[in-house]
Amino acid sequence: MTAEMFDMFYRGTVRRLTRYAFGLTGDQSESQDLVQEAYARAWQHWRRVSAYDDAEAWLRLVVSRLAKDRWRRLLVRRTAAVSAPPMPSVAGPSEETVLLVAAMRQLPFDQRQALVLFHLLDRSLADIAAETRTNVNTVKARLTRGRASLAAVLGTSTATNAGGAHVNGA
Repeated sequence: MTAEMFDMFYRGTVRRLTRYAFGLTGDQSESQDLVQEAYARAWQHWRRVSAYDDAEAWLRLVVSRLAKDRWRRLLVRRTAAVSAPPMPSVAGPSEETVLLVAAMRQLPFDQRQALVLFHLLDRSLADIAAETRTNVNTVKARLTRGRASLAAVLGTSTATNAGGAHVNGA
């Protein structure tokens, strides 16, 4: 019976409460999040809330407090962002890196995954086999095929990674 009462209450008030939240925030998505949170709290305390003379007013109070908290958090973040020193600029990727990434995208996923795990994350063959749920010989084959495919795509006899290290040999 309690769930049915809550369901009736929800259906009878959700549109008004969402309009109220939208009026406070000016953001449809944010207003829906606030309303959802308010109803979740109402459900948690439904025995008490259902006894109020105006349970919908309690929901509006919850939405108002949640909206104020949201604005406070945004203000704190904005203040911190303004007072923080600017982030140093980061150089774009080198031409070699761009070419390598484009070439890697042309490889089958399994080969690309093996190459990345082995060369960029320095994972052992056994670790890669465990992570990919395969055996060490399969990992070795994927690395060998991946290197050969990468070399073919790049048009070289040996492929290099973005740092210039050779990727031949497991």
